[in-house]
Amino acid sequence: MKSPSPRASRVATSLLFFCNGFVFASWGAHIPTIKDKFQLSEGALSLTMLAMAFGAVLAMGRIGRLSAALGSARTSVWSGLLLALGVLLILLMPNLPALIVVLLLFGAVMAALDVAMNAQAAIVESAYGRAVMSSMHGLFSLGGFAGAALGALWRATEASAQSHMLCVGLITAACCLAARPALRADPTHEEHASAQAKGQAKRQLLQLGILAFLGLIAEGAMYDWSTVYMRDYTQASLAWINAGYAAFSLGMAGGRFTGDAIRARLGNVRTLRWSAALCAAGIALSLLWPAPIPAALGFGLIGLGTSNMMPVLFAAAANVPGMAASEAIADMARIAYLGLLFGPVLIGALAQLLGLPLALILIGLSAAMVGLRARAALSGSAEH
Repeated sequence: MKSPSPRASRVATSLLFFCNGFVFASWGAHIPTIKDKFQLSEGALSLTMLAMAFGAVLAMGRIGRLSAALGSARTSVWSGLLLALGVLLILLMPNLPALIVVLLLFGAVMAALDVAMNAQAAIVESAYGRAVMSSMHGLFSLGGFAGAALGALWRATEASAQSHMLCVGLITAACCLAARPALRADPTHEEHASAQAKGQAKRQLLQLGILAFLGLIAEGAMYDWSTVYMRDYTQASLAWINAGYAAFSLGMAGGRFTGDAIRARLGNVRTLRWSAALCAAGIALSLLWPAPIPAALGFGLIGLGTSNMMPVLFAAAANVPGMAASEAIADMARIAYLGLLFGPVLIGALAQLLGLPLALILIGLSAAMVGLRARAALSGSAEH
């Protein structure tokens, strides 16, 4: 059977990234709905959101083996279809325990798609012979923007939240099925690396994972808390409460679509340092000027700042000597997802004590650490 062209595979893999971001933002638009439905405080809401990230971390150890057994192409499609089903179930849960169970499973499926589609992206990069990872991650951000915009449109029409989720599920399933024929088979790898080389690779991946952990604190905070901040602290109207996450997603999309050229010009270390500076500037603007438009602009700067963190780190992980790319990505992602697990929860706990604006300062501190540790973490990868 003839292999699909690199261009067709790039389009198909980008479609998977779009679906992941689209579902992520579409469900996130209804976090205030969940907060009100179950009458949750900010601390209780953060613990509820913990379930999705916790499900991802629990499953991450098995995802690499599952993707190796089924192939990253098949894993991508099936996890995307399960994600489309899961998004329909979230708002139907009659009580909080049932919601937590569904969020655990939802997080595990989303993690499976995340690892498998990034493995596909690494395969496509290899077929191209040049960096294309950032632009494919840009489709995740574009999907996030589309999901937030669709959520705002649904609110404006006062249609039911469940009809919104049905539309999201159908679009996601259609995109995953459309991508399937052009996904590429995983390359075969010989187990020839020495124990010393694998140990060194593990240590390098730990450093990269720590930076990814810090970067995902900012992403997780925007996902879990941007709509709450816009509604409760900027007095935004219903039509505007999704504007913060939409601006964040648009900033990420713009940064990622230009990210491959930026990496080529600046190098990975300087790209991470400039990214960290933009992220810190964005959270400062949002907190110092708590009005809908300035806050949304600040969230857009955070999007620009975080846009190329994960593409740089995934590309670096895929090029760590001594380990196959897909296995390395799964190892790094296992650490990175802890940022989604603990970051928003820590912000929620701090918000309970100090208020959400002061708690969000954690985003700036995490970004500063990424900038400070960039050179040390990237020094051992093949794409330093």
